[in-house]
Amino acid sequence: MKKTRVAVLFGGASSEHEVSTVSAASVLRNIPQDSFDIVMVGITKDGRWLEYTGSIEDIPSMEWENRPARTVVISPDRSHHGLLMIDENHCEICPIDVCFPVLHGKYGEDGTLQGLLELAGIPFVGCDMISSANCMDKEFTHVILESHGIPMAKWDVVRADDLGQFEEKAQQLEERLGYPMFVKPANAGSSVGVSKAKNREQLKESCLIALKEDSKAIVEEFIDGIEVENAVLGNEAPTASAVCGEIAPLVEFYTYDAKYNDKSTQLYIPARISLEQNEEIRKTAEKAYSSIGCEGMARVDFFVKRDGSGIILNEINTIPGFTSISMYPKMWEASGVPYPELLKRLILFALERK
Repeated sequence: MKKTRVAVLFGGASSEHEVSTVSAASVLRNIPQDSFDIVMVGITKDGRWLEYTGSIEDIPSMEWENRPARTVVISPDRSHHGLLMIDENHCEICPIDVCFPVLHGKYGEDGTLQGLLELAGIPFVGCDMISSANCMDKEFTHVILESHGIPMAKWDVVRADDLGQFEEKAQQLEERLGYPMFVKPANAGSSVGVSKAKNREQLKESCLIALKEDSKAIVEEFIDGIEVENAVLGNEAPTASAVCGEIAPLVEFYTYDAKYNDKSTQLYIPARISLEQNEEIRKTAEKAYSSIGCEGMARVDFFVKRDGSGIILNEINTIPGFTSISMYPKMWEASGVPYPELLKRLILFALERK
């Protein structure tokens, strides 16, 4: 039987380049080789697309970039249904059946790549262009999910123009949200550019940090809660993982370094919540996933309020981490779906959409 050819994309021109390479190496080690023929495509930080044929172990170390390689282009010509492999004297068409983008953050998780793949007529793992863009943009996430009755934190948006009248804007935020506040770039992942502001001076500095990452910043009220996540899988009839996971930062909040670079976070699977809270999160995750149009996969993040007054949806990640410590595969494994089987299902869901 002919194997399904899967192009696995990793790296990318985003601030999450390094995490992507670690996630991709984990995916490549676990993808069932008896069912899938793998084509590896690495994207450098400066946006060069390169064929990679070397060892998986050289991907996280960035050694992969030092090997001679052909340039890769996704062909928008649907008759090609795949990639163009280009060297100095030759261009070869490499047909693929499905693309698995393991690209976190901008230019991989924000709908740009998904739009290119839709134009090319190539099935791909994960959410489509529109839902990817809406989940990436935290302003749109708030607007869409709140219109569907999903509980979220109080929020506001700050743009670069607001800094010219910052004192007036700060007063509005203080009256609406109170201190402390969390300030985030509207379009960035993995807690990049996120700060906690406890006074007006910190609020301005936090906005400046966030606006270095994006053209607008989202400012949210502080929620005193436990950080709990759920993994959702599927297309028209999505299923939330039976088991939720809990993030317990040992630092003030869950920063990028706390996620990936240090040991300042404790993970609990299952989460230390009641069965009733676990079920409420599962149902809300499925509703949010469908409401914003997700398909394939997403990790949905929540706060469980410490005073017992309910749950708050924090954000939806359409290409969650797949590293050895990442919650998405761990929650599915704890729910009875081993990592290789999870990858197989994700690819089959991509083909099913076609």
